[in-house]
Amino acid sequence: MAVSLQELGAHIGQATAGAVVASSIRLGELMLETTPDKLVGLLTFLRDDPKCLFKQLVDVCGVDWPEREKRFDVVYNLLSLKNNQRIRVKVPTDEATPVPSAAAVYSSAGWFERETYDLYGVWFADHPDLRRILTDYGFEGHPMRKDFPLTGFVEVRWDDVQKRVVYEPVKLTQEFRRFDFLSPWEGAQRVLPGDEKAEQKDKAS
Repeated sequence: MAVSLQELGAHIGQATAGAVVASSIRLGELMLETTPDKLVGLLTFLRDDPKCLFKQLVDVCGVDWPEREKRFDVVYNLLSLKNNQRIRVKVPTDEATPVPSAAAVYSSAGWFERETYDLYGVWFADHPDLRRILTDYGFEGHPMRKDFPLTGFVEVRWDDVQKRVVYEPVKLTQEFRRFDFLSPWEGAQRVLPGDEKAEQKDKAS
Protein backbone atom coordinates (compact mmCIF):
# COMPACT_ATOMS: atom_id res chain seq x y z
CA MET A 1 0.00 0.00 0.00
CA ALA A 2 2.80 2.47 0.93
CA VAL A 3 4.52 2.00 -2.45
CA SER A 4 1.33 2.61 -4.42
CA LEU A 5 0.63 5.75 -2.39
CA GLN A 6 4.13 7.03 -3.10
CA GLU A 7 3.64 6.38 -6.79
CA LEU A 8 0.29 8.14 -6.69
CA GLY A 9 1.82 11.13 -4.91
CA ALA A 10 4.58 11.34 -7.53
CA HIS A 11 2.03 11.09 -10.34
CA ILE A 12 -0.12 13.88 -8.88
CA GLY A 13 2.90 16.12 -8.28
CA GLN A 14 4.15 15.72 -11.85
CA ALA A 15 0.76 16.08 -13.51
CA THR A 16 -0.44 19.18 -11.64
CA ALA A 17 2.50 21.46 -12.48
CA GLY A 18 3.56 22.64 -9.02
CA ALA A 19 0.13 22.55 -7.35
CA VAL A 20 1.48 20.18 -4.68
CA VAL A 21 3.72 22.05 -2.23
CA ALA A 22 4.37 19.04 0.02
CA SER A 23 3.47 15.36 0.03
CA SER A 24 3.61 12.76 2.80
CA ILE A 25 2.04 9.47 3.90
CA ARG A 26 0.43 9.33 7.33
CA LEU A 27 -1.72 6.62 8.86
CA GLY A 28 -1.87 4.82 5.53
CA GLU A 29 -3.19 7.85 3.64
CA LEU A 30 -1.61 10.25 1.19
CA MET A 31 -1.51 13.86 2.38
CA LEU A 32 -0.96 16.75 -0.02
CA GLU A 33 -0.43 20.43 0.77
CA THR A 34 -1.33 23.11 -1.74
CA THR A 35 -1.96 26.86 -1.97
CA PRO A 36 -5.32 28.63 -2.29
CA ASP A 37 -4.74 29.64 -5.90
CA LYS A 38 -4.05 26.01 -6.92
CA LEU A 39 -6.73 24.35 -4.79
CA VAL A 40 -9.65 24.14 -7.24
CA GLY A 41 -7.44 22.89 -10.06
CA LEU A 42 -5.91 20.22 -7.82
CA LEU A 43 -9.30 19.03 -6.53
CA THR A 44 -10.62 18.86 -10.10
CA PHE A 45 -7.61 16.77 -11.14
CA LEU A 46 -8.04 14.42 -8.18
CA ARG A 47 -11.70 13.94 -9.10
CA ASP A 48 -11.23 13.33 -12.83
CA ASP A 49 -7.81 11.73 -13.34
CA PRO A 50 -8.13 7.97 -14.13
CA LYS A 51 -5.41 7.08 -11.60
CA CYS A 52 -7.15 9.09 -8.86
CA LEU A 53 -10.94 9.16 -9.28
CA PHE A 54 -11.53 10.73 -5.86
CA LYS A 55 -15.18 11.33 -6.69
CA GLN A 56 -16.41 11.76 -3.12
CA LEU A 57 -15.66 14.66 -0.79
CA VAL A 58 -16.12 13.12 2.65
CA ASP A 59 -15.44 16.21 4.75
CA VAL A 60 -13.97 19.70 4.91
CA CYS A 61 -12.70 20.77 8.31
CA GLY A 62 -10.44 23.33 9.93
CA VAL A 63 -7.41 23.18 12.21
CA ASP A 64 -6.33 26.16 14.31
CA TRP A 65 -2.64 26.91 14.96
CA PRO A 66 -2.78 30.31 16.75
CA GLU A 67 1.01 30.67 16.94
CA ARG A 68 1.43 30.47 13.15
CA GLU A 69 1.22 33.44 10.80
CA LYS A 70 -1.23 31.44 8.69
CA ARG A 71 -3.09 30.09 11.67
CA PHE A 72 -5.60 27.84 9.89
CA ASP A 73 -5.37 24.66 7.86
CA VAL A 74 -8.42 23.82 5.75
CA VAL A 75 -8.42 20.04 5.27
CA TYR A 76 -10.27 18.24 2.47
CA ASN A 77 -10.84 14.49 2.93
CA LEU A 78 -11.48 12.68 -0.36
CA LEU A 79 -12.49 9.09 -1.11
CA SER A 80 -12.06 6.99 -4.26
CA LEU A 81 -14.55 4.12 -4.22
CA LYS A 82 -13.13 2.86 -7.52
CA ASN A 83 -9.58 2.53 -6.16
CA ASN A 84 -10.48 2.06 -2.48
CA GLN A 85 -8.19 4.91 -1.41
CA ARG A 86 -8.43 8.05 0.66
CA ILE A 87 -6.46 11.26 0.35
CA ARG A 88 -6.17 14.50 2.33
CA VAL A 89 -5.51 17.94 0.88
CA LYS A 90 -4.43 20.78 3.19
CA VAL A 91 -4.50 24.51 2.48
CA PRO A 92 -2.98 27.00 4.96
CA THR A 93 -4.63 30.41 5.33
CA ASP A 94 -5.10 33.26 7.79
CA GLU A 95 -8.10 35.17 9.15
CA ALA A 96 -8.22 37.64 6.25
CA THR A 97 -7.32 35.55 3.19
CA PRO A 98 -10.26 33.66 1.64
CA VAL A 99 -9.93 30.13 0.29
CA PRO A 100 -11.66 29.38 -3.04
CA SER A 101 -14.87 27.43 -2.59
CA ALA A 102 -14.82 23.82 -3.79
CA ALA A 103 -18.59 23.77 -4.24
CA ALA A 104 -18.26 23.91 -8.03
CA VAL A 105 -16.13 20.74 -7.93
CA TYR A 106 -17.95 18.85 -5.15
CA SER A 107 -21.54 19.80 -4.39
CA SER A 108 -21.16 18.49 -0.82
CA ALA A 109 -18.54 21.18 -0.14
CA GLY A 110 -21.26 23.82 0.29
CA TRP A 111 -22.37 22.74 3.76
CA PHE A 112 -18.91 21.60 4.87
CA GLU A 113 -17.46 25.02 4.05
CA ARG A 114 -20.30 26.76 5.86
CA GLU A 115 -19.46 24.70 8.95
CA THR A 116 -15.76 25.59 8.69
CA TYR A 117 -16.66 29.26 8.32
CA ASP A 118 -19.05 29.12 11.26
CA LEU A 119 -16.68 27.36 13.67
CA TYR A 120 -13.31 28.82 12.58
CA GLY A 121 -14.11 32.02 10.67
CA VAL A 122 -12.37 30.91 7.47
CA TRP A 123 -13.76 32.74 4.42
CA PHE A 124 -14.52 30.88 1.19
CA ALA A 125 -14.51 32.96 -1.98
CA ASP A 126 -17.33 32.42 -4.50
CA HIS A 127 -19.33 30.29 -2.08
CA PRO A 128 -23.00 30.29 -3.15
CA ASP A 129 -24.39 30.74 0.39
CA LEU A 130 -21.70 31.42 3.00
CA ARG A 131 -23.52 31.88 6.31
CA ARG A 132 -23.56 30.24 9.71
CA ILE A 133 -24.94 26.73 9.91
CA LEU A 134 -24.49 25.44 13.51
CA THR A 135 -24.53 28.48 15.80
CA ASP A 136 -27.53 30.69 16.49
CA TYR A 137 -28.55 33.89 14.71
CA GLY A 138 -26.39 36.82 15.84
CA PHE A 139 -23.74 34.55 17.38
CA GLU A 140 -20.44 36.35 17.99
CA GLY A 141 -17.09 34.70 17.43
CA HIS A 142 -16.08 31.28 16.17
CA PRO A 143 -16.24 28.58 18.88
CA MET A 144 -13.60 26.15 17.53
CA ARG A 145 -10.82 28.74 17.59
CA LYS A 146 -8.38 27.99 20.39
CA ASP A 147 -8.62 31.55 21.72
CA PHE A 148 -12.42 31.38 22.02
CA PRO A 149 -13.41 31.36 25.74
CA LEU A 150 -14.51 27.94 27.00
CA THR A 151 -17.64 29.43 28.50
CA GLY A 152 -18.60 31.48 25.45
CA PHE A 153 -19.84 35.06 25.69
CA VAL A 154 -23.57 34.66 26.32
CA GLU A 155 -25.89 32.09 27.85
CA VAL A 156 -29.37 31.28 26.61
CA ARG A 157 -32.36 30.50 28.81
CA TRP A 158 -36.14 30.53 28.74
CA ASP A 159 -37.63 33.46 30.64
CA ASP A 160 -41.01 32.41 32.04
CA VAL A 161 -41.99 36.03 32.76
CA GLN A 162 -41.26 37.31 29.25
CA LYS A 163 -42.36 33.98 27.70
CA ARG A 164 -39.41 33.92 25.33
CA VAL A 165 -35.77 32.90 25.01
CA VAL A 166 -33.38 35.53 26.39
CA TYR A 167 -29.66 36.01 25.89
CA GLU A 168 -27.54 37.16 28.84
CA PRO A 169 -23.80 37.66 29.35
CA VAL A 170 -22.14 34.67 31.00
CA LYS A 171 -21.71 35.31 34.74
CA LEU A 172 -19.16 33.17 36.58
CA THR A 173 -17.80 33.68 40.06
CA GLN A 174 -14.44 32.38 38.82
CA GLU A 175 -12.89 32.48 35.37
CA PHE A 176 -13.41 29.03 33.87
CA ARG A 177 -9.84 28.37 32.70
CA ARG A 178 -8.54 29.01 36.23
CA PHE A 179 -11.39 27.37 38.06
CA ASP A 180 -10.59 26.28 41.61
CA PHE A 181 -12.08 22.81 41.93
CA LEU A 182 -11.94 22.97 45.73
CA SER A 183 -14.87 25.40 45.71
CA PRO A 184 -18.26 25.29 43.98
CA TRP A 185 -19.25 27.78 41.27
CA GLU A 186 -21.19 30.15 43.50
CA GLY A 187 -19.13 29.70 46.67
CA ALA A 188 -21.15 27.97 49.39
CA GLN A 189 -21.06 29.47 52.91
CA ARG A 190 -20.86 26.07 54.65
CA VAL A 191 -17.60 24.16 55.09
CA LEU A 192 -17.16 21.58 52.35
CA PRO A 193 -15.52 18.20 53.05
CA GLY A 194 -11.93 18.28 51.84
CA ASP A 195 -11.90 22.04 51.30
CA GLU A 196 -8.30 22.91 52.24
CA LYS A 197 -8.97 26.66 52.26
CA ALA A 198 -11.74 26.21 54.80
CA GLU A 199 -9.36 24.27 57.07
CA GLN A 200 -6.76 27.05 56.79
CA LYS A 201 -9.39 29.61 57.67
CA ASP A 202 -10.43 27.62 60.77
CA LYS A 203 -6.80 27.40 61.96
CA ALA A 204 -6.31 31.13 61.48
CA SER A 205 -9.35 31.95 63.62
